[in-house]
This record gives sequence, structure tokens and C-alpha cells, in this order.
Amino acid sequence: MRNGVIAGVLGAAVVALWFLVVDGTRGRPFETPALLAAVMLHGNLGPDLPILWSYVLEYTALHFAAFIVFGVAAAFLIVAAEREIGLAAALVVFFAAFEVFFIALVTVLGPSVASRIAWWTVLVGNFLASAAMLAYFFLRHRALGRGLLGSWIRVVREGVVAGLIGAATVAVWFLVYDSAVGRPLHTPALLGAALLQGLRDPTQLRITTNVVLGYTVLHGTAFVSFGILAATLLAVTEREPLLLFGVFMLFTCFEVFFFGIVMAMDVALVESLGWWTIFVGNILAAATMLTYFLARHRGLHRRSAAEWT
Repeated sequence: MRNGVIAGVLGAAVVALWFLVVDGTRGRPFETPALLAAVMLHGNLGPDLPILWSYVLEYTALHFAAFIVFGVAAAFLIVAAEREIGLAAALVVFFAAFEVFFIALVTVLGPSVASRIAWWTVLVGNFLASAAMLAYFFLRHRALGRGLLGSWIRVVREGVVAGLIGAATVAVWFLVYDSAVGRPLHTPALLGAALLQGLRDPTQLRITTNVVLGYTVLHGTAFVSFGILAATLLAVTEREPLLLFGVFMLFTCFEVFFFGIVMAMDVALVESLGWWTIFVGNILAAATMLTYFLARHRGLHRRSAAEWT
């Protein structure tokens, strides 16, 4: 019960902070909890819903209560899985249903809610909450983590570290570049405004803390996810060294993917950022991540060369 309550409070706090940042980037702090309270608790479906502190507090209480119930249920599943490892599948399904439930809830509440709360912000918020809760549970139940993941714990840890290294490299590169041209934090603010606010005209950009923080969370999450994928592929490469070429192909796709995302939003964004700055930032990130991976897998390149021969 205690572990479930703590995990629930932790997950609820992560989601609340995430939406505080998202709402702040749009210039309407606390809009999401006020909107959900108005629709769910008061039946107010109007287009112009007020942001009232009473609404915010009501939804916050409901939000934390729901997460605590979910956390306690997950804690009981964790304990059961310690006794019967096969029940771990139920735990995975439980957390997957948790993700789907909130997206479905926003959809069911109607277009007035769905138009103001993007589905991907719900997905990211619940993903961050799930990661925080699972990290807490596995920290409290180390034996279960080792039983479920075994050697994959090392792989995930390696991927997370590599992702953070890559994310930090890109962040430092753009901080140095933006400062050198007299526009500190311009790049994360522009990308954050494009993703979170739908900005398409770079001349209308206003650099705010919330926009920069919002993009930083997305930036770090994307790099960590990519790092875990690369670490998984490298773990498989240890068994079949020729798959190392697949790792380099993955990093090549990583370069192209970011360009594609920015181009899909607007060509003007690429012109404002400068395509070469994006290219250099991703090259630096890929180089630092590969350096870290190869340092962790010494001799892999020699075994690959021997296998190729």
C-alpha cells in the first residue's frame, strides 16, 4: 500500500508538472486541469471555459486520487509477479491500458477538449509518469527487476546514458551557436514553439522559459528512446558482429529523421535554424554516442572486421 501510494503520487506529480509546462508555453497556465474539471465535474462544454482556481484544485484532487488508486493496483501486481513471474505480462498490459485510457478519455470528452489537449501531450505525459512509477517500483523490488530483465537492465541503463549524452551534446552545441550569434536559447525556443504552440513564422517567436523547458523534455525523451533502441541493437550485435553495420545505418536514419521532422513542420524553420547547424549538431551527438557505445563494447569492431573477412 505504501509503495503504491508513493508511486501514484510520483506519477501524478510528473504529469502535473508536464502539463504545467505545456500550458505555460501557450500562455495559459493551469488550463488543462481547469478544462478537465469544467467538463468532467461541472458539465461545462462551452468553447470559452474559465480558468478558475476552484476547478484547478478539484481536478488536482481527482487526478492524484486516480493515480494513487492506479499505483496501489500496480503495487499489488508487482508483489504478485515476485511470487509468479508469469504475472509480469499482466503488469505490462496494465501499464499499456493506462496509456490508452487517458487518450481515450480525452477523445470521449468531446471536440472541445480534444481540440485543446493534443493527444501526443497526453501520451508523453503518461509515458513520463509510467517511466517514473516503474523506476520507483523496480528500485523497491530489485529482485523482480533482475528476474524480468536480467542482463537487459544493463542494456537499458547503457541506452539511457547514451541518450542523455547525445541530448546534452546537441543542447550544448546549440547553446554555444545561439550565444555566438547573439540569440541565446533561440533554437530550443523555436522548436518548442513549433511543436507545442504550432508556430510557423519564426519572426513571431517569443523566447520563454516554459517553451524552452517543454522542448527540453521532448528532446531528452526522444534521445533516451533512441539510445535504448541503439543499445538493444548493439546487444544483439555482440552475438552477430556483422549487425554492427545495422547500428551505423540506424544512426544514419537518425540524421535524416530529424531533418524530416523539421521540414514537415515548415521549411521556414529550417531556413531560420540553418540546415548546417542541425547537421553539425546531429553529427556531434552521433559521434559522442558511438564513442560511448564502442568504449562499452571494446573489441566489437575487430570482431566485426574478422567476421567480414
